[in-house]
Amino acid sequence: MNFNKLTIIASAAALSLGVTACDSPAEEAAEEQAEAMEDTADAMEDAGEITDEQADAMEAQADDIEDAAEGDTDALTEGVEEAVN
Repeated sequence: MNFNKLTIIASAAALSLGVTACDSPAEEAAEEQAEAMEDTADAMEDAGEITDEQADAMEAQADDIEDAAEGDTDALTEGVEEAVN
């Protein structure tokens, strides 16, 4: 899977979690998803599939997912805008 597909998937996931993350099970799921994204970014970087900057961007998106689950939608919006631009 290339970086652009991951960006789209992460953005969609972040947006959906921003709407539905109202209780602790959803927040826990978001944290698990974010951790999985960070692990994927690290693995892809280690394998030479993406650059350090791309891995950092993926990890920032993972942080945005966690922030959205906690109700911090400003950080979510900022992260999605960065991914699109």
